[in-house]
Parts: sequence; C-alpha cells; structure tokens
Amino acid sequence: MTATYNFDTVLERRGTGSIKWELYGPDVLPLWVADMDFPSPEPILNALKDRVEHGVFGYAFDDPALRQVLVERMARLYNWSIEPGDILFLPNLVSALAASSRAYAAEGEGVLMNTPVYPPFLASPKTCDRAQIVAPLAMTQDGQVIRYELDLDAMEAAITPSTRVFMLCNPHNPVGRAWSRAELEQIAAFCLRHKLLIVSDDIHCDLLLDEVKHIPIASLSPEVAAQTITLMAPSKTFNIPSLGLGFAIAQDAGLRGRFQKVTDYVVPHPGPMGFVGALAAYTQCQSWLDSLLPYLRANRDFLVEYTQQHFPNVSVTRPEATYLSWMDFRSLNLPGSPYKFLLEHAKVAFNDGAAFGEAGTGFVRVNLGCPRSTLHEALERVREAVSSV
Repeated sequence: MTATYNFDTVLERRGTGSIKWELYGPDVLPLWVADMDFPSPEPILNALKDRVEHGVFGYAFDDPALRQVLVERMARLYNWSIEPGDILFLPNLVSALAASSRAYAAEGEGVLMNTPVYPPFLASPKTCDRAQIVAPLAMTQDGQVIRYELDLDAMEAAITPSTRVFMLCNPHNPVGRAWSRAELEQIAAFCLRHKLLIVSDDIHCDLLLDEVKHIPIASLSPEVAAQTITLMAPSKTFNIPSLGLGFAIAQDAGLRGRFQKVTDYVVPHPGPMGFVGALAAYTQCQSWLDSLLPYLRANRDFLVEYTQQHFPNVSVTRPEATYLSWMDFRSLNLPGSPYKFLLEHAKVAFNDGAAFGEAGTGFVRVNLGCPRSTLHEALERVREAVSSV
C-alpha cells in the first residue's frame, strides 16, 4: 500500500522557537529562510522517539551504518564510487564553507564564486581574511521567465594568480539551476586548468523538480575528484536542519587532512539525534520525498502562472531544483528595496536579493516549501501592495 501525504495542512509554527515564523511580527507571512512548513517524515519522528526513550544523550560515535548507506547511495544515484573513510560528518554546511576557505586558501588568497549566490558563500572568505572573487552568472529571459547560465568569460576575467578555490553551488541557490553534465564539464576543465580546488555545495541535490539529474562534479573523473570536496546533508530534503547533521566527501586524503586540521576542536561533532534522523531519512523516507517533489513542482508552477497573470512587469525563475524561486522586481521601481517594501506594505517576508551579491539587487528569494494556501495568500498580499504604487 502506497502512503499518502497531505502537504496542504497548515501547521501553527509560532510559539515553537521558529526563526522563520518568529523573527518578524505576528502579522507577517514568512516565505524566506529555507526550511519548509511541512512535518518531517514519520519514520524520522519514530526513530527520534525511540532514541529519546533511551534517555541518555552522551557523545556519539560516527555511525558506521550511515557511512555504508551513503556509500551505496552515491553509487546508486550517481554511479559514484566512494569509500566510507572518504566521509567527514559535520553539524552543518555553513561551517563547512567557512572551514573550506581557511583550509584551501591562505590569508589574502582568493575564493571564486558565481553570483547571485547563497550568502554564506560570500561571507566565508571574509571570515578569515581571504579575498572574495565574484563572477556573475549570465541571466537570460523568455517572456517573464528568467534563466541563468554559466559565464565562463566572466570567470576568466575575475580569476587572479592568487585564486585558490572555486565554490560551486549545485543545484544553485537561489537561481534553481541543476547544472547539466556539459556545464559541469566546463567548470571542471576551468578549475583543472587554473589548479583551483572545488568546494561543491550539493545540499539541494535531492530536490529535483523537472526531468533533470543531479551530477556531483566529483563524479566526472578521478582527476576532478582529486581536487574536490563535496558537501551534502539530509536537512533540506527531509526538513530536519535543526538536527545538525551534514557531511563532506573528500576522496583525496590530503584534502581531508587539510579540512580536518581546520575543523578539529573548532567545528563541533554532530550529536546522536542527527545520526539517527539521517539514517532514517536515507533508508525509510523515499516515498515521502516522491510525494513531496510533485507538490513543490506544482507550487513553482503556481508562482510562475500567478506572476504572468498578475505581475506583467515582474520576472521569475522556473527552478529545475530546490524549493526556492527568484523574482525580479526592478522594473516596478518600488521605493527602497523590494524586500523592505514588501515586508512593510505587503507584510510578507522574502529574502533580500541584495544579500546574495550585487547581482541580486532588486530581487527577492521566495521559499516555495509551504502549503499552497500560504503561497497564494502571500502573493495576494504582494499584488495588493504593488497595485498601490
């Protein structure tokens, strides 16, 4: 019997310490930070309950069973052969981005990235006096639908002799691209040619909305794998970010050692609940994910259709992956930033596009991981607010 899931149910999250729902006032509808308004899958909840009933929460070893599950998962999904010892467990991936800048570039050396991009990419080199180097993606437009492409010329122009690291977001947050094999091969060739170590954040790899495949860049060839560290986690996929479990895959022993030298005694070890939740997620929750993806896809399509019907001067991405969309309000010439205007006048909280780099100024990021009624209400509020300008 196939399980059914109701993602239309609206849960009250205020009063639970939710950053998403309690950062702003009670009259604000939040569609910003990337957690979803859906309960995590029941097998995860049951596994956590069983662990709670044990009653002791001491320090936890890495879980050998989880390592083996991840090895098998990489082989099954990506035809990527890794070893259990290639995996480093982490409490989150933001700390991994910061650690990567420290591990793989010296003070004053450069870290290259494509913008607009998830804000911790931009912050990570600055936290340790490394140089932040940006190469904007190329934006194209078909009607009101935005699409972003790699701009290798911009990357060649941005790189300096002291650039040491390229940070890849795959799938890309916030523009929703699931990079194709051809595009990843171009990135790999660029990095091999310039001797750049690749730090690839693949946290949204399970959230594929169209007939696209996720391809870890390290799976392209042994040469690419030898200079790549790949970051993954169950947190976005199964809505368990606060359990604090992510992992890095580094097949080169030297890369692993440099990373561990930076993280030892600085980045905390994950706790037992993270390991328990991750193992249940990856072994028992595929049917939940199979039901979630069509719902997120329908939310994406609803946003695109609503934009085309009600906002003729606004453009929007049609993400291939992630539950995040990206809207361009620049042509409306709203007073102040779109983020601030919509927060004050529509009482809807999006992410401010400017936080994703200069290329995001005038945009907002929209979290589609919510019941459709919540998304519809937010868009209705936006329509009413912008109609008065």
